[in-house]
Amino acid sequence: MRVEDHSKEIVELREGLRRRVWDLLEERGVAVFPRPVHGRIPNFKGADEAAARLINELKGKRIGAVFVNPDAPQAPVRRRLLEEGVKIYVSTPRISKGFILLDPHRIPRNSYGVASTISGMFKYGVVAHPSEMDFIDVFIAGSVVVDYKGGRLGKGEGYSELEYSILSYFNLVDDRTIVATTIHDLQLVDVEIPLMPWDLTVDLISTPTRIIWVSSRRQRPRTVECRLLPRVRILEIPLLKEICLKS
Repeated sequence: MRVEDHSKEIVELREGLRRRVWDLLEERGVAVFPRPVHGRIPNFKGADEAAARLINELKGKRIGAVFVNPDAPQAPVRRRLLEEGVKIYVSTPRISKGFILLDPHRIPRNSYGVASTISGMFKYGVVAHPSEMDFIDVFIAGSVVVDYKGGRLGKGEGYSELEYSILSYFNLVDDRTIVATTIHDLQLVDVEIPLMPWDLTVDLISTPTRIIWVSSRRQRPRTVECRLLPRVRILEIPLLKEICLKS
């Protein structure tokens, strides 16, 4: 997304926070495959524990469907949701093929682990157009950096915001939707992340050691802002073409 109207200082600060966290994960020896973590939603030791805390925190809430990003650190989240019998939707990498439905009732239980991987979701899932999808009770985003007020940074390409925007356009998310993320404790920073107008903040943060509910600074993309998107991005993503290039 374009940042021409925002100061160079803010852009550099956001990128500096990303570099600081990527470096720290590598230096402390908690980064795991795929490596290096720079330029990625970083996978980390303890991702399964963070996933377990998140799923346990969500138990008891009425959850029919969960949307999950496709990155490696959230694979344990996808597996555990399937084990709990929860229907999940996963974005294909770069939203290039839209969204995929993973229905635990249509996947062999001994294949949940494989189905939770990127290659496995194409084998066991089915492509789902937003017009056919269920309302999303929980939206799980991958993160590079998160602050205590719910501000988050992804790897800098805006895909979580685009995914949420597309779902919002089709009325599949609203203020009832919980936005959550799983991260390593080292990804949680004391400094308040400066937000861009299109940024998505989180309500719930799960780490290997703790759960944090955020009570302030809620920001949600309400629809797809086609005017802010480079035309090449629109042409690369079929769902954006459908939304932005209507005749």
